[in-house]
Amino acid sequence: MTTLPDRLDPGAPWPLGATWDGMGVNVAVFSEHATRVVLCLFDADGRREAARLDLPECTDGVWHGYLAGAMPGLLYGFRVHGPYDPRAGHRFNPHKLLLDPYARALAGTLRHGDALYGHRLAAGGDHAQDRRDSAALMPKAVVTAFPEPDAEPRRPNTPWRDTVIYEAHLRGLTIANPDIPAARRGTFAALGHPAVIAHLHRIGITAIELLPIHAFVDEPFLMRKGLVNYWGYNSLAFFAPHQRYLATGAVEEVRQAVRALHEAGIEVILDVVYNHTAEGSEEGPTLSFRGIDNASYYRLHAEDRRRSINDTGTGNTLNVSHPRVIQLVMDSLRHWVSVYGIDGFRFDLSTVLGREAHGFDQGAGFFDALRQDPVLARTKLIAEPWDIGPGGYQLGNHPPGFAEWNDLFRDTVRRFWRGDEGMRPAMAARLAGSAGLFDKAGRRAWASVNYIASHDGFTLRDIVTYAHRHNAANGEDGRDGHSENHSANWGAEGESDDAAIVMTRSAVARAMLATVFVAHGTPMLAMGDEAWRTQGGNNNAYCQDNATSWLAWPESSGEAAAMTRFAARLAALRKSYPVLRTDRFLHGTPVAPGLPDIAWFEADGTALAPSRWHDHGARAFAMQLAGPANRGGADQGGIEIVRVLMNPGSEPATFRHPSAFRAVLDSAAPDCEAAAPADSTDVAPHALVVAVRRQALP
Repeated sequence: MTTLPDRLDPGAPWPLGATWDGMGVNVAVFSEHATRVVLCLFDADGRREAARLDLPECTDGVWHGYLAGAMPGLLYGFRVHGPYDPRAGHRFNPHKLLLDPYARALAGTLRHGDALYGHRLAAGGDHAQDRRDSAALMPKAVVTAFPEPDAEPRRPNTPWRDTVIYEAHLRGLTIANPDIPAARRGTFAALGHPAVIAHLHRIGITAIELLPIHAFVDEPFLMRKGLVNYWGYNSLAFFAPHQRYLATGAVEEVRQAVRALHEAGIEVILDVVYNHTAEGSEEGPTLSFRGIDNASYYRLHAEDRRRSINDTGTGNTLNVSHPRVIQLVMDSLRHWVSVYGIDGFRFDLSTVLGREAHGFDQGAGFFDALRQDPVLARTKLIAEPWDIGPGGYQLGNHPPGFAEWNDLFRDTVRRFWRGDEGMRPAMAARLAGSAGLFDKAGRRAWASVNYIASHDGFTLRDIVTYAHRHNAANGEDGRDGHSENHSANWGAEGESDDAAIVMTRSAVARAMLATVFVAHGTPMLAMGDEAWRTQGGNNNAYCQDNATSWLAWPESSGEAAAMTRFAARLAALRKSYPVLRTDRFLHGTPVAPGLPDIAWFEADGTALAPSRWHDHGARAFAMQLAGPANRGGADQGGIEIVRVLMNPGSEPATFRHPSAFRAVLDSAAPDCEAAAPADSTDVAPHALVVAVRRQALP
């Protein structure tokens, strides 16, 4: 390390973080209640603390200073002085090295140890300050210089109506791919590999949604059991990529991967966790926010400010109604868009971000800031519309501009194809884009993100293989994970050699998957469902960084390959018929005399009467859609009529049509070519058929 000055110049309060300007590094950190902030500099390997320099100025709660001559690569952290008064919400402890909330890259990894904790449990249950130094256990922030982003980055800019999302875990997607060099597997260096891109193209994916890639840490209780936080919902740094996901350690790998996907026409969406941090409850370690300004960054109980509000189920909740915390989140989001080229975000437990003092609010400060931001308002925004706090379930209540994960779609489709009674009304509502939830305030049908499985829960294969969760490997005595999965094993719990059971399982799975692609909304496919992936009945594999969670790349034959072909066919079908991916809600408006844009029919061809919706014993029915045909050539005009025929029962059903329709997809015969036009269609048990006809404009 070069010779360091004995003091810092005043510098500027903006931008926050450590910013190299070509001549030195400006350092700025927000702490409203601190009395002193010390910049700690480390040698190249992060083991020796080389200097402590006070930030000399504080402007509007931002402590700042300028280190002349400092260069990118400098390792640093903070020690923050202030009152140690848990009853008032303050937990300042200068014995603890703290990570910069704006750290763009990290050096070293967190090593768990008692010295990370800012408190000791004193007699009477009050927390006494712990005076052990934590620097040796902490990762260090790295001053990073980023190349200028492209003036006009080449983004796919796929319209929402054409979007097909693939939810994937970066490591799990690539770690077992034999076509990728071993040293690159499981990292961003593998994400843009031609083998990955070819697979995504094969199944018609337009956007990959990655589970959290912000720097995160493993919880001690998992490590004691020999497990890890595989999913990554335990964020430590909102600006830095997780180190394990970088093959060379260089953050440039992220830009390169995103660029390769963009060149292939695939957007990149990040699952982001701004609702809580890895510091956990008031009993947790002091790593960053807690030691910088606990009372500002976190929501605390008004009647006992020693305790963190736990609307997330993880111990703490970020205070996103505080303007500086909003700024932190907004700056982080813009960083990922402007530096790395990210196209959108899925907000984990997004109701936390919209919760003000009076409860969830569409007009919450964060939502307003996001929607007016000239950079972020143009990205794809997806909400997970629930948390465990008061009024925490808000499906359909996010502001315009958001799409939302629709768990009602997931549960309805599972129950319908399981054969539950009385499901026709709910199924029709989900097929029609859940208009009752989303058709308001100018929102479009794409606002409903439709899925049958995601990272959280059973895989598609396990939905039809297990009636109960089997989570013993998680070390929680099988108590974790959802207890109700709306699944069925179709005759035997777990894998079976019974041909009839295997056939039924495959049939039901294909019908469910097809439903995702024929429904109005945005289809989302979970990683590996197209490859018939199983987790052995584990419906909460958050700690399983092994073959349980990894994608075993499909062979050229067998059930996995067959399901991959079927998924590809579904995506192609959706692309071929615009009426399947319209972004308008359909309410029976005529498109031609006697032909509404959406209608519902019994299997015998008669219109589904209002009274029949309430017949709990009736299961089979058809949805008919009508709209302008794809005008791809001279013979492409007219009106396209698409019928989706659904038979969840155990016996075949014959669907009658008013005129000749041609079946173009049959989930019971996934590899068969389109049938000849006919005035009726036989639908096998547990099957979905798509039939079409075209008529001239009147």
